[in-house]
Amino acid sequence: MLGLTNENYLLLDALVTIIGLVLLITKFKVHPFIALTLASGFLGLTSGMDIDKIIKSFQDGFGGVLGFVGIVLALGTMLGKLMADSGGADRIARTLISAFGVKNVHWAMMFAAFLVGIPLFFEIGFVLLIPLVFIVARRSGVPLVKIGIPLLAGLSVVHAMVPPHPGPLLAIGVFKADIGKTILYGLLVGLPTAIIAGPIYGKFIAKYIPGNPSEELMSQIAKEHEGDDLPGFAVTLATILLPVFLMLLKTFADIALAPENRVRVWMELIGNPITALVAAVLLGFYTFGYSRGFSREQILKMLDQSLAPTAAIVIIVGAGGGFKQMLVASGVGDVIGHLAVRADISPILLAWLVAAVIRIATGSATVATITGAGIVAPVVGMIPGVNRELLVLATGAGSVIFSHVNDAGFWLVKQYFNMSVAETFKTWSMMETILSVVGIILIMLLSLVVG
Repeated sequence: MLGLTNENYLLLDALVTIIGLVLLITKFKVHPFIALTLASGFLGLTSGMDIDKIIKSFQDGFGGVLGFVGIVLALGTMLGKLMADSGGADRIARTLISAFGVKNVHWAMMFAAFLVGIPLFFEIGFVLLIPLVFIVARRSGVPLVKIGIPLLAGLSVVHAMVPPHPGPLLAIGVFKADIGKTILYGLLVGLPTAIIAGPIYGKFIAKYIPGNPSEELMSQIAKEHEGDDLPGFAVTLATILLPVFLMLLKTFADIALAPENRVRVWMELIGNPITALVAAVLLGFYTFGYSRGFSREQILKMLDQSLAPTAAIVIIVGAGGGFKQMLVASGVGDVIGHLAVRADISPILLAWLVAAVIRIATGSATVATITGAGIVAPVVGMIPGVNRELLVLATGAGSVIFSHVNDAGFWLVKQYFNMSVAETFKTWSMMETILSVVGIILIMLLSLVVG
């Protein structure tokens, strides 16, 4: 077609489709769900797929993703809401701040965000913890940016690399990676990455851009709470880390026990992300609910309120799964996979590059992860020995690079920190870029060890 070989035509078709997807989201401000659905249909039609196969492929991709990720999103959001309304996040942050002291308060905020951010979406964690940043800055006189950048780094790195966040979970499903190993590797890579992009860079850039919050915003959100009204630190930590512990336990059982061992069989059930999150939510009913004096009706109301904001995320993730399946069904994924094999590019580096390009173009880490994983997935079957868990981390690291004006997070940070666009580039955008680059360097180094 058009004088091109079939492979070249499919590549051109995919390129045009992705450019069109980017333009729909960025220039024409089309909702990502609609844009992904249109892009999927366009790719199916122009690649020569049968009409009935186009619809079925999109449905299979959509349903296959939401059958797992949708459930986990709902449970994770419920847990986050319970923790937020009970004051559990406040307790973790305050305990760490007390332990580290005012001089090292920026380190405390990074660790607080890293821990609190594990079960929360980035935006929820940001809104949850930003009042503490304001309070600490006001009390200590430490520049707002010096405290805020570590907080943002801690939230962003777990959002990109550590399940049960939707991006890593989706990539785990696409690459068929092990969730326990992904959590373990994600923590190994994520913590040093957050340290470099957060406290270290934050301390440096705060010398030039200290940040100056508006008094109106300060008075509105920097409300102080009595310490006695917050859950205990150990109880809060145990509740939010329970799913991570159960998933890691499953991984260790897989390594240490034979497949037919009864303990391992039970751990497969207990360590499943859905089961683990259900256990954490049930525990949260008591630790964040009944023990805090909330009635059954109040807890039910909190859970209902928590689900509404995730509706858009769920359908975007589902549509991304449909688009990914269209890339596979049309043959585009196989062509890209063969090219990667011939070009001798490391699949891990390829995953990072593809996700990074899409992130910069669309401003969406979720779209970058979905599309990047779908494009790179066929490579896994062509190059033996590729570590699937590191592919997940590489895709996640690429998906957060250089947040700019097409990313809602850019404007969220700008407004809260009362900075100009240029200052936001030098602080938030640069922090995200450092996080992404340091992340892929550490992932490549880890690949030499775990192969």
